[in-house]
Amino acid sequence: MAQITKDTIIGDILDIAPNTAPIFLSIGMHCLGCPSSRGETVEQACMVHGVDVDELLDKLNGTMA
Repeated sequence: MAQITKDTIIGDILDIAPNTAPIFLSIGMHCLGCPSSRGETVEQACMVHGVDVDELLDKLNGTMA
């Protein structure tokens, strides 16, 4: 995966980079195994959890380098 965007599905991120799970947990996304959360985009998760999407993308993409 070259770069994670706001439209990237969380399940895809976790499949390719499971080391990102703690980042999602840190924003309050504690149900990473449930089908609905894995099917959300990064932007949808940020809206639900009140997180700035650009800040989360910076953290996630930092782990992909």
